Amino acid sequence: MDWVSWWNAYSDIILGIGINGLLALSIYLTLSCGLLTLANAAFMGIGAYAGALVSMQTSWPFSVALFVATSLPATAAILIGIPLLRLTGVYLAMATLGFGEVVRIILLNMDITGGALGLNGIPPLTQWWHVLGTLILTVLLVVALKKSKMGRAFEAIREDETAARLMGIHTDRIKLFAFVLGAAIAGLAGGLSAHYTFTLSPGNFGFEAAVDILTMAVLGGIGGVPGPLMGAAILTILPELLRGLQDYRMAANGLILVMVVLFLPGGLWQPGRFRKRMSC
Repeated sequence: MDWVSWWNAYSDIILGIGINGLLALSIYLTLSCGLLTLANAAFMGIGAYAGALVSMQTSWPFSVALFVATSLPATAAILIGIPLLRLTGVYLAMATLGFGEVVRIILLNMDITGGALGLNGIPPLTQWWHVLGTLILTVLLVVALKKSKMGRAFEAIREDETAARLMGIHTDRIKLFAFVLGAAIAGLAGGLSAHYTFTLSPGNFGFEAAVDILTMAVLGGIGGVPGPLMGAAILTILPELLRGLQDYRMAANGLILVMVVLFLPGGLWQPGRFRKRMSC
């Protein structure tokens, strides 16, 4: 098999890993701050539709479409984050899940978004190097953030928000920052995906997608940046290996979540565990 044939056969999987890696990193940011949110699929949908509409209805360059796909979800995250981030735990998860359903219903009923039929004929502008470059820059940004004072504040809030507040950390601002940055990354992933798949449907950004994104991060683990990327790669490749069980994908994802919580509560990527085994 020559290079062209190999790329034609596996390009969808490879680019899917890159886009899902961005989505996993988007929810990794909020989980690192102790926030269990399920709005990332909705932010991806906002970014996907916004970027696609810019490309389909204007002559603006692809970079502008991606900018809109990034900035619009970030703006939405600011608007809903200020009231919603006062909630914690399952209440925050349910509230953000409700926001996702609101976004899906709006997309389903707007004429400009194509309604239930969605959008078709989106310009095929996304190239492999767009996805690779975006993923590398995002990884570098998240790694730098994790090593910074802001990253240490994330950890402090996740461990004990009350104690972090007493130490002088502006917990509300930092949680909002993590939420907005995660939304921007998810929207960017949506913009890239829309210009690669050429078609969009509101059903692509509902509850199932929200669970998929969460599963990627939980499976890989939030002990470090490699964890979400590992989870994204596994959950992108797994459906291809189990095509015969496609109708049971949600059940498989649920089973993965249960197994990880029971037997690997820290996810697959646990550097401390690896170092301990190496020292034995």
